[in-house]
Amino acid sequence: MSNKVQTNKAPAAIGPYSQAIVVGNLIFTSGQIPLNPETGVLEGENIIEQTHRVCKNLEAVLSATGSSLHSAVKAACFLANMSDFTEFNEVYAQYFIGKPARSCVAVKELPKGVLVEIEVIAEKE
Repeated sequence: MSNKVQTNKAPAAIGPYSQAIVVGNLIFTSGQIPLNPETGVLEGENIIEQTHRVCKNLEAVLSATGSSLHSAVKAACFLANMSDFTEFNEVYAQYFIGKPARSCVAVKELPKGVLVEIEVIAEKE
């Protein structure tokens, strides 16, 4: 049995999906993009600012389940431009202290023209 996660502290889903699903001891988040949860507006003009917002959104979703980024076991990261990789990693490392397994790829296009999207699998705390 799975439980859907919904919190107003992260952006509402912009499609037919949940912010996260809890299955047993695992939390599977949907990809988060840099939308401000209060306004629904894109936040940040560069990869550094956008990555901070994405990580804060992920923290909010995981917090709604009683977990945190410290319990992340896998992250999937999508960048609009691989030339942002170094700056992205500098911000990412501030939030993902436990160094979960990760993939990071450049994609042709992301929703709303953002520069970064991250999804996470975490354990319940």
